[in-house]
Amino acid sequence: MLDDSGATQADAKEPVLGDAAPKGGRQRRERCREGTEEGSPRLVLLTMASAGFLLSMIQSTVVPALPLMASQLNTSLTTVAWATTVVLLSASAMTPLMGRLGDVHGHKVAFIGVLTVALAGSLLGALTHSVGLLILARALQGVSLGLFPLAMSVLHREMPSHRLAGSMAITASAMSVGGCLALVAGGLLTLNGADYRRIFWLSVVLCCLVLLLATRLPRRRGPGGRVDYAGAALLASGLLALLLPISQGERWGWASAPVLGLFGIAAFALCAFVWSQARSSQPLVAVGMLKNGPVLAANIAGFCVGLAMLVLYMGATYFVQAPTGSGYGFAADGLRTAFVYMLPGAIAAILAGPILGSLVQRFGPKIILVLGSLVGLGAMLMFTLRHATTAEVVIAIMVGDLAIAAAYASMPVLLVAHVRPEETGVANSINSITRTIGGAVGAAVVGALLVSDVKMVVTGTGPIELPTEDVYNKIFLLGAVFFVGAAVAAALVKTPRLRDGR
Repeated sequence: MLDDSGATQADAKEPVLGDAAPKGGRQRRERCREGTEEGSPRLVLLTMASAGFLLSMIQSTVVPALPLMASQLNTSLTTVAWATTVVLLSASAMTPLMGRLGDVHGHKVAFIGVLTVALAGSLLGALTHSVGLLILARALQGVSLGLFPLAMSVLHREMPSHRLAGSMAITASAMSVGGCLALVAGGLLTLNGADYRRIFWLSVVLCCLVLLLATRLPRRRGPGGRVDYAGAALLASGLLALLLPISQGERWGWASAPVLGLFGIAAFALCAFVWSQARSSQPLVAVGMLKNGPVLAANIAGFCVGLAMLVLYMGATYFVQAPTGSGYGFAADGLRTAFVYMLPGAIAAILAGPILGSLVQRFGPKIILVLGSLVGLGAMLMFTLRHATTAEVVIAIMVGDLAIAAAYASMPVLLVAHVRPEETGVANSINSITRTIGGAVGAAVVGALLVSDVKMVVTGTGPIELPTEDVYNKIFLLGAVFFVGAAVAAALVKTPRLRDGR
């Protein structure tokens, strides 16, 4: 098995989640549990889970409304699609910096700062009638994805050790729940051509609610130190140059000069980042952490799960909306797709959240991540082999949602058990980025596969080109392969031993 340095040591002492926290931090958590200090565990957990739910809602609610947004703004769908792309770019650039700022200067201040920026973006999106300002609003909203690593750091510092793993699992599960419900909310708020700005007003309300909760959090001073802004700029540049061609390569052409040039810039910037971090006395990301076996495995698993999740959601959405004349699909509109096909999985994930937290606490994150990935494999195989009826598709999506919730619940706990307390925010930031990159790659691959093998289908509006059914089988088998990759990566990690509170 891989120990913290990546070497094989069968007899290495297993890390204990919670032991790495400073003694004073553990004492504060115990006083907090007894009600002698501001910030009860229930309040902390509610705030962090709400933040996870919020960032997923912000990221995904606009997706069902993109055609309507293009129509109401009198612009092309290609232009308005930047409302989703810019969130990806903004989040990747800012998330590591937010995690480090929280670790250095205090998580409450950074947490409220991120929420304030997200609120400003939501207000701008709700008030503007300009597509340019809309894209700027989404860029500001994208900073909200930095809430997740900050939430993991807050939980690590504030929760009693016997509740830490379960709390992290519930918070991570809230993200997957938010992602599912976002599609439903986006469809409902824009029903019958309603003003798409309703979506941004919903984000305004949610941001305000989470901000109110965040003001009640206990304020702890960070350990201090220096924030490597130059390193953050290098990392942001490299990630932007990597993700932009991945997300736009299908439109620009994979062999085009912009795509190849940006990939070259990404390689140079990321190599320069690693070199600079190795020479820095207070790096943004310690190079040793990047080589840490369990952390590396968790990031590989994050990439695989992020890719498989996008494959499942994109593939399922296109599949169920295909006209019946194609020989597959159910001719579902956006609202039916959200309510009939996506909502059951979201409800299942909501109900499973607390259970998954208990399972992670009892059996450890490694086992739950492996089992969740294998369940995801089963979901993809179910979709590949049986998709003739609505019931079969709904069950496959539900099983896939449970698998993703299990993976999201276990990865942060796996990370925290293998890094120093001051690295909690950055470690979860990097893991968030790997999931984002995986999702971007998954979206690009699905887009390429959907046009790789098409047939002409006559519909009520005339003949159109649609992917063959075999294309969807390939898409879901690809998701199955990456769920296997996540399971293998997790299986190589030495299991952290969690405290039971006794």
